[in-house]
Amino acid sequence: MFTPRDQNPALAAMLTLCAAGFVAGTTLLAKALGTGALGPGMHALQVSHGRFLFAFLAIGAVTVVTQHRLSRPDLRLHVLRSGLGWGGVTLMFAAAAFIPLSDATAISFLNPVFAMMLAIPFLGETVGRVRWSAAGIALLGAAILTRPGSGVIELGALLALGAAFLLGAEMIPIKRLSGREGTVQILLMNNGIGLLIATVAAAFVWQWPSPQQWAALAAIGVLMASAQACFVNAMARADASFVAPFFYAALVFAALYDALVFGVIPDTVSLIGAAIILCGAGLLAWREARLGKRRPRVPPSQPG
Repeated sequence: MFTPRDQNPALAAMLTLCAAGFVAGTTLLAKALGTGALGPGMHALQVSHGRFLFAFLAIGAVTVVTQHRLSRPDLRLHVLRSGLGWGGVTLMFAAAAFIPLSDATAISFLNPVFAMMLAIPFLGETVGRVRWSAAGIALLGAAILTRPGSGVIELGALLALGAAFLLGAEMIPIKRLSGREGTVQILLMNNGIGLLIATVAAAFVWQWPSPQQWAALAAIGVLMASAQACFVNAMARADASFVAPFFYAALVFAALYDALVFGVIPDTVSLIGAAIILCGAGLLAWREARLGKRRPRVPPSQPG
């Protein structure tokens, strides 16, 4: 069961900023692997495999050391959640090789919009005008980032949009699992099942990584596991309405990393599209927080 911890907003903010930096770091490393900056270009399916492999090892080690007690899992929901999460992460890593990290990260903020839409048929939730307006604003920003006026819609933007949809869909089984199982068990099952799926998929494109690539793959897994742990602990120490805005710092981290490592500076279109998405996502987060005050508190979801 989920046990609320002592409220500490300052610590929650710091943990969320750390999670944002870690998540942006995973996309940076995925871009480095996919574009051949660390050796022969690596397929997104293999990068995703590395993410689940090393995240599972990290979370598994914590589970063993802490002797965490596990309950009987709902395998059907875990398989559904892990399959959607694997697909979303893989598409996100693929997108990072084609478009600026700031664009890919901004589009990824659409996942709560898609989660809201899917919650209508699958969770029976009702959506009012404010939330629909927020969704429309965010989707407008995503449309701008596809750059339709250039004559060719950005492939990377479409991949990131697909990633946001799958990660949004992943929220449906996460909501069903929340309250039924502990956070550690949910993370362990997610990364374990995700690893099985990723192993089968990566077998078709496997190339033996160089030492540099192994190190980058390990870093992706550890960073993602660390981001999940920081985010979960942050949400346990402050309200979602307080924590959520700090995670938007991932966009700043992504732009900074991209500029420092690859020399990519966001252009005007990127800045406008990202700003519109953030306005829509922020409005949706505010509305969800207002509605959340009327519901019992449940364990939060985790990024990635």
